[in-house]
Amino acid sequence: MPVIENHLRKKLEADEVAIGFSVVHTRGMNIPGIAQECDFDWLFIDMEHNSMDVDAAAQLCVAALPTNVTPLVRVPAHERFHASRVLDGGAMGVIVPHVDTVEEARAVVDHCRFPPLGHRSLTAPSAQLGFATYPTDEAIEILNRNIFVVVMLESPEAIDNADAIAAVDGIDALLIGSNDLAAEMGIPGQLADERITAAFATMCAATKKHGKFAGMGGIYDPPHMAKIINLGVRLVLGGGDVAFMMAAAKQRAQALRAIKV
Repeated sequence: MPVIENHLRKKLEADEVAIGFSVVHTRGMNIPGIAQECDFDWLFIDMEHNSMDVDAAAQLCVAALPTNVTPLVRVPAHERFHASRVLDGGAMGVIVPHVDTVEEARAVVDHCRFPPLGHRSLTAPSAQLGFATYPTDEAIEILNRNIFVVVMLESPEAIDNADAIAAVDGIDALLIGSNDLAAEMGIPGQLADERITAAFATMCAATKKHGKFAGMGGIYDPPHMAKIINLGVRLVLGGGDVAFMMAAAKQRAQALRAIKV
């Protein structure tokens, strides 16, 4: 039967860097194919910082499932339905922002995982199972195994709790939101500050200790990215739709303006 495999998880388990494509302003169903052609591994479908609704996010997820680009959705907040609706709609995982405590991390698992790990409500048919019918116990096992759950650490409190959060069963990855963390530390925009690097080191030590994955968002300078990756980060947000388009458009415009006629 046509189970959709989680290519992102396989890549991370092989200790490879998995590069994410952030979908913020675009809504076209061609985005997953474009991301695949550009050699990205996963989609960061953002519902926190834009007007995207559940239907648009779900359609992007379903469009991505036949590709090798794994669709993850950053949900807007911590309510149970924020995670469950996009997972029911086809997401292969969720990214939950602003997780500061163990209790919040446990609630994320409770919302995203089926029993016995959590208390997510059952539904059918499932796009992640190719809409095929499975015995309930088999479907639960497959979905719990394939769904990827990421929590974002975006405050000093979250960094202090990184070890305990990483220990929570059912959490797959911790991801630092670098810009929010820097702002909360009182050093907005200073992403190269040694305190940010120390936060990544703390997170990487926690994820390594507990067999989880470490992630990074908000840092897009390649030499700086290499430094953080070498600390142990493998789940890497590579940039966003409009930033990519503007960079290419500016480069082309500059090249054309340079033509002497």
